[in-house]
Amino acid sequence: MTFTSSASSTAPRLSAVSGPGAELDQILDLTCAEPVWRLPADAYREEAAQRQYRPEWTWAAWSPDGRVLARALWWGQSDSAHPIALDCLAVADEVPAAERAALGAALLDAGHQAFRATGAEAPPLYNLMKLPGAWRDDPAHVAAVTWRQEAARRAGLTVEVERLQFEWTPQDPLPAEPEHLVFTPEPDDEVLLRAMLRVAEGTLDAHTLESEAATGPEATARESLQFYLDRPGKREWWRLAHTPDGTLAGLAIPSATPYSRNVGYLGVVPELRGRGHVSEILAAITRFQAAEGAERVTATTDLGNRPMAAAFTRAGYRTTETRLIFSAPVA
Repeated sequence: MTFTSSASSTAPRLSAVSGPGAELDQILDLTCAEPVWRLPADAYREEAAQRQYRPEWTWAAWSPDGRVLARALWWGQSDSAHPIALDCLAVADEVPAAERAALGAALLDAGHQAFRATGAEAPPLYNLMKLPGAWRDDPAHVAAVTWRQEAARRAGLTVEVERLQFEWTPQDPLPAEPEHLVFTPEPDDEVLLRAMLRVAEGTLDAHTLESEAATGPEATARESLQFYLDRPGKREWWRLAHTPDGTLAGLAIPSATPYSRNVGYLGVVPELRGRGHVSEILAAITRFQAAEGAERVTATTDLGNRPMAAAFTRAGYRTTETRLIFSAPVA
């Protein structure tokens, strides 16, 4: 086959699936031998029953004779008005390597245009998941990642961040109980917001830095606050951390996804960093989630945020995967 982005009889048809049926079965049966993770058909159907995958978020490129050449599967929460992330971008084995980026970009562009037409303010991020830590040492992984990187960039997702995924389970050591910090609930969102602003000072988090440069620290903190309010975790789990004399040391926001409990958000105010407080805050979150019966607790941090990655390792968390996150620049 030959891909062309121009309108012609040989150009692929780009469209969302109409609903359950043979068309969807074809999309889910796409054969792709590349080593990157792809969403299994049974997982798609299970989560589609919870409205986390939907027909209007499930896009494919079709050859003129009706074969599926590529698919893009976007995900959202059950109550999401628009998709949150692209979970799976794959092409059929028959698509030549030199044409995969263009086909992928065209498919993403078509989806993004449709989402904007329904009121989405920005395109969803693309979450390229479950890469091994040494993926750059494997030519097959490099080839599979490279065309996806190019497709994402062509479709406007030009900000790329590499993140490490961590996991704690009850089989792992439980961090020691905090000894030097006092954790208290704080019902006032504005007080939490001010704490977020303090711990964000000097952050190494790439998204926070980009957002602050574009919209300012307060708008960024409010976005983060709203993000965690919208997650499945409960607001009453959140805590401020103080030293025994009442000085604000940081904050702890245990959270959850539809799949597991997670660390959520934590931080230490700049003047108290380097004293082990981040480990105590992480320990408090982990112990809380464990006491709640969590079967696993997940966490992520940027590859470049080495202090946070070291804190996870000290707390008994294991690195489980590397992710590449592609997103549109913050307006």
